[in-house]
Amino acid sequence: MGGSDYAPPLWLRNPHLQTALGSSQWRRRRGAQALAATGAMTTEHLVDGGEGVRLRGLHSLVPGREPRGLVLLLHGWEGSSESSYMRQTAAQMLALGYAVFRLNFRDHGDSHHLNEAIFHSNRIDEVVHAAVDIAARFAARPMIAAGYSLGGNFALRLALRAPAAGLHLAGVAAVCPVIDPARTMLQMERGHRLYLRHFERTWRASLRRKRDLFPDHLAFDDATLQLGMRELTDWLVRTHTDFGTLDDYFDGYSVIGDRLSSLQVPVDILMSADDPVIPLDAFHALALPEHARLEISRWGGHCGFLLDHHLDGFAERWVAARLDAHADAARTSSERTRLATAIHASTRASGG
Repeated sequence: MGGSDYAPPLWLRNPHLQTALGSSQWRRRRGAQALAATGAMTTEHLVDGGEGVRLRGLHSLVPGREPRGLVLLLHGWEGSSESSYMRQTAAQMLALGYAVFRLNFRDHGDSHHLNEAIFHSNRIDEVVHAAVDIAARFAARPMIAAGYSLGGNFALRLALRAPAAGLHLAGVAAVCPVIDPARTMLQMERGHRLYLRHFERTWRASLRRKRDLFPDHLAFDDATLQLGMRELTDWLVRTHTDFGTLDDYFDGYSVIGDRLSSLQVPVDILMSADDPVIPLDAFHALALPEHARLEISRWGGHCGFLLDHHLDGFAERWVAARLDAHADAARTSSERTRLATAIHASTRASGG
């Protein structure tokens, strides 16, 4: 099942309809139903992001069944562990026999109270640290990961940093990931205002909630909250990050050009050619290693990829297929290594 295989019915080929329905309440309910149908037990956990940072997440496991591995799922900006694609992907992976951990970024998924400082997109260190903690807490192996939109960007950077962090990832899948943040901002400013207004509204609400929780630390006024997306991001960079300029901030989490060329973890990327939020041309300019694969679908919108009127998704099935294949490859490699080690030990014991 490749990205080029995705062909929605004619009425679903509008990218704005795909994007809007993909994040709708109807689809969230569909995801909740799919998750409930697996019979999985879900528990909430606070995980260690390092330096006192705490991140909230949900671990799901079907009782009485030994998991075939552990899946880490990362949501998009202003999404959460309960976003429709997170629930749908979790349901797909649980049906395949895996345990699933849906991680919330800082200030997402009702976690604003856990940390004083504000979320921003360069907080990759705490996500890597949290992934290491999750791997240590839950023994199921191999471990695989996936992310959507900004979560796809985090997943790709997690794959880059995993070896140095001692995190053994068998594979990563990313759907419509942010590749070039500066270009993405321009795309939203020049494109349909619906998306810019949506993110401005949700981010302002998040910042307002953060201020209410930490009024002494976050003493910004309502006028600041009324700034446009670019101006508000610039304010965030100047007042709450160590980056000197907006360009430096965007560059900090960009994965353009050859920045993914050093990947050691197998990676699959799914992108839609009609994504109204993420520019496509940055994907054509990626320099990827042999074990990284880019698939571009003609349709899908931004993280939509809806199949029918039930709002079931192609992307979630694609992620499940790709991650399952990576996990199978890791299990096969591990078995071969154990067999080779056993043969070597037996040969040495017999004096051969």
